Amino acid sequence: MENFVVSARKYRPSNFNSVVGQQHITTTLKNAIKNNHLAQAFLFCGPRGVGKTTCARILAKTINCQNRTADFEACNKCDSCTAFNNNASFNVHELDAASNNSVDDIRNLVEQVRYAPQHGLFKVYIIDEVHMLSNAAFNAFLKTLEEPPKYAIFILATTEKHKVIPTILSRCQIFDFNRIQIKDIADHLTHIAKQENIEAEEEALRLIATKADGALRDALSIFDLIVTYSATNKLTYQETINNLHILDYDYYFKVLDAVLAGNIGQVLLTFDEILKKGFDGHNFIVGLSEHLRDLMVCKDPETVTLMQVSESARARYLQQSEQTSISFLLSALNICNQCDINYKSSRNQRLHVELALMKLSKLPQAISLAALAQEDSKKKA
Repeated sequence: MENFVVSARKYRPSNFNSVVGQQHITTTLKNAIKNNHLAQAFLFCGPRGVGKTTCARILAKTINCQNRTADFEACNKCDSCTAFNNNASFNVHELDAASNNSVDDIRNLVEQVRYAPQHGLFKVYIIDEVHMLSNAAFNAFLKTLEEPPKYAIFILATTEKHKVIPTILSRCQIFDFNRIQIKDIADHLTHIAKQENIEAEEEALRLIATKADGALRDALSIFDLIVTYSATNKLTYQETINNLHILDYDYYFKVLDAVLAGNIGQVLLTFDEILKKGFDGHNFIVGLSEHLRDLMVCKDPETVTLMQVSESARARYLQQSEQTSISFLLSALNICNQCDINYKSSRNQRLHVELALMKLSKLPQAISLAALAQEDSKKKA
């Protein structure tokens, strides 16, 4: 039986053009190679799963490539690229600072730096999780990092830049990696699904991208999980929300429709159904706040782009937002926010949420009465 390779490894970018959502980084690195303006020490920092180590490896491969392409990418065909792709390159050294963080580990690395490469132009040292180095190790590394041999390039990667000492930061060219946008992750997942002959619903991929919180590696791990869970080569929205135990946004539309109709009984029955499915009341009220926020965003054509949802879902939000007023949404958001703040200190948490939902159900009526009272006072004036 053929060994399964997880998507994060199988579809790991092999050149700058295939890196997702970090164009500001890849463009700068390609221009540095093109103009021969390579720094001798780089610091790649940003959240997990956004491509720091991947970009470090691509940079290491590209600068030693013997036949770079016209747009300064690695050819993936020369001896240097072939050796790198087979994990057999003697010019690229990777060190995991999480488990090699002592002074002796850094001294061994500094000893290796003294020897020039046998083939190729550069020896590249990639140090992952560099913030895990001890202070003594950092200090042992300082001199080499400041005045390395011309053939040595250091690429440091970290998720916690604030833990790297200032003397190291001042010796590095710093690149800040962004969280990857939901649309970029969803588009990448669509491409992978096509490659794997998996029929995937757009809503499902959007949901995975949202759950990943800007980390492409997390998105690919979730994608593999849902595909494994599915009996067929089909990835559906319903299976995705069931597997990830996420509350379907249909419930929020249903609750708000009942609220706008002033139907307290229907609101409470829907909330009871949500609790019976194993969802937490606190998560529900936070989700309802987000739903109200999205409806508020729909009120202005310029802010609709802030919604990270599919086109079909956006149409539903636009439709429901037309049934609500700004004053209702602001008051409802305030009620949900107060419920969220006081939830953990409440003795009866279910009643606490139900009370907030009852207030929401009476809100349209209260706003109408306030508007009538205001009109009467104007007429009398």
